[in-house]
Amino acid sequence: MHEECGIFGIYSKERASVAVSTYYALCALQHRGQESCGIVVNDRGVLKCKKELGLVNDIFDNEALNKLGDGKMAVGHVRYAVGDGATSHSIQFMTSQNSPPMAFQNTQPMVVRHIKGPMAIAHNGGLVNASALRDEYELKGGIFHSTGDSEVISYAITEQRVNAVSIENAVELAMPRLSGAYSLLVMSAKKLIAARDPNGFRPLCLGELPNSAGYVVASESCALDSICAEFIRDIEPGEIVVISEKGIESIRTHCTKKGELCVFEFVYFARPDSIIEGVSVQHSRNTAGRILAREHPVEADIVIGVPDSGLDSAIGFSLESGIPYGIGFVKNRYIGRTFIQPSQGMREDSVKIKLNPIKETIKGKRVIMIDDSIVRGTTCARIVRLLREVGAKEVHVRISSPPFLNPCYFGADVNSRDGLIACQLTTDEIRARIGADTLGYLSLDGISKVAKGGRCDFCMGCFTGKYPVEVPDEKPTNKFDMRFSEV
Repeated sequence: MHEECGIFGIYSKERASVAVSTYYALCALQHRGQESCGIVVNDRGVLKCKKELGLVNDIFDNEALNKLGDGKMAVGHVRYAVGDGATSHSIQFMTSQNSPPMAFQNTQPMVVRHIKGPMAIAHNGGLVNASALRDEYELKGGIFHSTGDSEVISYAITEQRVNAVSIENAVELAMPRLSGAYSLLVMSAKKLIAARDPNGFRPLCLGELPNSAGYVVASESCALDSICAEFIRDIEPGEIVVISEKGIESIRTHCTKKGELCVFEFVYFARPDSIIEGVSVQHSRNTAGRILAREHPVEADIVIGVPDSGLDSAIGFSLESGIPYGIGFVKNRYIGRTFIQPSQGMREDSVKIKLNPIKETIKGKRVIMIDDSIVRGTTCARIVRLLREVGAKEVHVRISSPPFLNPCYFGADVNSRDGLIACQLTTDEIRARIGADTLGYLSLDGISKVAKGGRCDFCMGCFTGKYPVEVPDEKPTNKFDMRFSEV
């Protein structure tokens, strides 16, 4: 599930260290993407870009930030690498003399040179019609250098830019061509533009810098907190926000419906200290745990959570059930999320060094282990085995989401049902496969209540197979990947 990304944009009324602010914000968004990162600074219309494969803190040292320099605007991006063999393309990009020949062409932000001026694009989400649009633009003579949707979006915008009255008008005209999920930042020579798809699949919020020095846009509010910016509001589904020397302008041409945010933002993707659509992510996970305790009660001695997104649900389960909560694992903070690594072997190796159970907490006890989801089942089985090895008397697994049964077309890279364990086995068979004494999932009714009071509905297609927009029967193989793998 590795295609989830994080975006950040800043507009300062005066020249400032916008690269440094973007660096801090991307560090706060690192949980959304640990494979590559990038920053583009706009200094008087000149775009300076640095992007590499790696973590924010590894790529952007003082020297790199100083080279980017000051400016009035910047956009930043963190992402997970594609796990579809993109690194084996015959055409590869070298980021520097010492960089490995990997899929650098897919890193963001993307800088586009156009007759109407340069622009930088940073994008989070996934288009269901990206392949069709790519074919259309290629037949018109377009040349693509990446496998991601961002380049398709850039073509859609530049196509409209020729006749549009402004860059924001070009974005407005391009949006009906884009079907699917996109939280988008476009930085031109003089403007910072944020746009969110009409369904609002992915989060995007607006904030103000201290002392009214400017504005910021980010995937999550935790990025605003990292630079002491004040949260203003969530950008509405379908809304375009234009930030320039004139201030803030809102274009609501495409604001036609209530949003349907990806429910996994609350289950797993977002950081617990973020507020999304008026709901605390931490509180929503706590609520999920409480509902889970009512739906799947069991006698036990202790409740533990799998770090990080399982912890708040475990606390909620404990509070509702009255069973004591304990810290069951020590997490190595320098290892990325496991089931989103590009290969199965990497996932299994990561689990071995990522979590270490606390023997004194577990030994001889009936343990309730709370996790956020089971996708393939390999990680969960390994964790249950770790608990058995340190002497757990019983292991009862509770999952704070329903069974994952369908592909995601909107940014999380679960391409087909083939790798989903819930599509192959019954709940009891999954219980036996992972080695648990009992297994219980949060119900569909339960997951619909975790963000009660929020300003949006949820996309739960991964659980139900019902999507807010029309999708293909199965996510197709990217034709671009096929062509270059055959060279």
